[in-house]
Amino acid sequence: MSTSFERYQKRRLISSYFSVVISISLVLFLLGILGLLVLNTKKVADHFKEQIAMTVYFKDTAKEVEIEQLKKSLAMADYTKSTTYVSKEEAAEEHSKEIGEDFMEFLGYNPLQNSIDIYMNADFVSSEQVDEIAAELTAKNFVDEVIYDQPLIALLNENVKKISFWVLVVSAIFTFIAVLLINSSIRLAVYSKRFIIKTMQMVGATKGFIRRPFIWQSVKLGIIGAILALIGMAAVLYYLNKSFGELNLLGDVQLLAALFIGIFLMGVIITWISTYIATSRFLNLKTDELYY
Repeated sequence: MSTSFERYQKRRLISSYFSVVISISLVLFLLGILGLLVLNTKKVADHFKEQIAMTVYFKDTAKEVEIEQLKKSLAMADYTKSTTYVSKEEAAEEHSKEIGEDFMEFLGYNPLQNSIDIYMNADFVSSEQVDEIAAELTAKNFVDEVIYDQPLIALLNENVKKISFWVLVVSAIFTFIAVLLINSSIRLAVYSKRFIIKTMQMVGATKGFIRRPFIWQSVKLGIIGAILALIGMAAVLYYLNKSFGELNLLGDVQLLAALFIGIFLMGVIITWISTYIATSRFLNLKTDELYY
């Protein structure tokens, strides 16, 4: 009879530990994914900014040496990430492919212009800075016009600010929720042993002696949960980096290491504090109050 009861208690204890570990790992995993999003928000935004091109069209009278000089000056400019020179012949060929016919046969000449597509570094992609760069290029006497999508740049910068703000707000809220969920799981685990705590106290055990095994057990569960969460995070990060290699998500190793260490420590610290508070609560209760 007692053996059957002991087995039942053991299964119940294992089930309780399993539930705590799963709760901790899921919460820390979601918190870690959100952390990855926070760390890479700027990187993703910068990636989209650097896809916006400013096109410089040259006059037909522009000399080859003038174009070459502009190429070199653009290559040395701080705002330039890369440039692509498109001759009028290449532009005509590309346009013919798009419309499906050779438009020059009807016109008898090529009306397109030589041009340079400028892709700028993300830090310079703002309405004010792009306007200044465009004005500087337009002032050159061999440049016909400078074309760029000004509304898109303004909209992109505005949306990046909004997204960054709300990501931080959601991160703060989710961190608070994560602490509450882990704390609740630990309290439920300790609650199931409240009579053991009170019995130990009644036979003269000190509060520190009673707390110690509970805290150590919870910390071990927190470590296991954190390791499972980190494995999940690593798998997701590997998949995203493989799928979106241009974002170079593994580029900043120090930040990623800090995030992983932070998630691990959070699992340990939250479980430690939660167990300390939970055991203190039951240690301070009277025997009659344990039944409510």
